[in-house]
Amino acid sequence: MRKVEVQEFKEIWRELFLLEARKIEQVFRDNMIEIHHIGSTAVEGLKAKPVIDLLPVVNDLTLVDHYNEQMETLGYEAMGENGLPGRRFFRKGGDQRSHHVHLYEKGHPDIDRHLAFRDYLSAHNEDRMRYGEKKAELAKRFPYEMEAYIEGKNPIVEEIEAKALDWYKSRGYV
Repeated sequence: MRKVEVQEFKEIWRELFLLEARKIEQVFRDNMIEIHHIGSTAVEGLKAKPVIDLLPVVNDLTLVDHYNEQMETLGYEAMGENGLPGRRFFRKGGDQRSHHVHLYEKGHPDIDRHLAFRDYLSAHNEDRMRYGEKKAELAKRFPYEMEAYIEGKNPIVEEIEAKALDWYKSRGYV
């Protein structure tokens, strides 16, 4: 059973992202355009579950499934779309989850959604603190109920995401 653990921000998360990004770049090589560190571990000062979220952007999503075996050699489990059309999802670490890979084809709107959320929280201390406290509270309340933890986060995530997308658009990123 996976424990919901929320920690204070750790600088090492950036290093862990860079190390894993290099490995993933080797797998997807010519198909990959760029790779982003997303999620809470990418936001300095934000409390987070210690799971590194990576977002590779590729030219052609239809080719990604051909790399599943190579991803498995890195310790990943291929999850297909995992509920989100236009994405390929990989997870690493089993119950001791360490990494998530959210892979999208260039131009997919979820790329901007993830980047807007990350960048907005980096730039807005009050919402960053509020979100971090909510996650810590939910982790205490639901230490072994990941679904309840995620459900509990949804309202604040949706609120911040809406603000983040408006902010991102106003800055000319979308």
